[in-house]
Amino acid sequence: MEVINTPIDGLLIIKPMVFKDTRGYFFEPYNKQRFFDIGIKHEFVQDNQSFSHLGALRGLHFQAPPFEQGKLVRVVTGAVLDVVVDIRKGSKTFGQHYSMELSEDNMLQFWIPPGFAHGFVTLRDNTIFEYKCTNFYSKASEGGVLWNDPELGIDWGLQNPIVSDKDQVLNPINQLISPF
Repeated sequence: MEVINTPIDGLLIIKPMVFKDTRGYFFEPYNKQRFFDIGIKHEFVQDNQSFSHLGALRGLHFQAPPFEQGKLVRVVTGAVLDVVVDIRKGSKTFGQHYSMELSEDNMLQFWIPPGFAHGFVTLRDNTIFEYKCTNFYSKASEGGVLWNDPELGIDWGLQNPIVSDKDQVLNPINQLISPF
């Protein structure tokens, strides 16, 4: 597997070794020892999967301590624009975002440690998005940042994404009291 650093400390792009032949392909999306060797020493305790139609936007979400979550994300089928925002107090990149395309074609994975708001928009219909979490979900600890906050300047690539009512009323980053 190849590990690619991003401009924001802690975020890693992971390119797995994929073995292809006439039957199709094989790869290990997760191997505890290999992830430990690259510095991801967290224990994953919960797997989540979503199915979304073209243009569905989910985010930008986070879990506050004591239920903060690191996430290892990937696309099983389809494609997304995956976006994270650094919400770590004192971070030199606080309020900055990073985005990348994850797809069934590129098979990339994205490691997002605790301290980031995370979201994605689907670029293809019938997209299946999967992620491993380092902590359990807690409704009382959920938080978020407004997906279209002008201060963040995120280009989601769509004019009118499908956004939940809950995600439409999240606060902008300048109103966030970061728990990290």
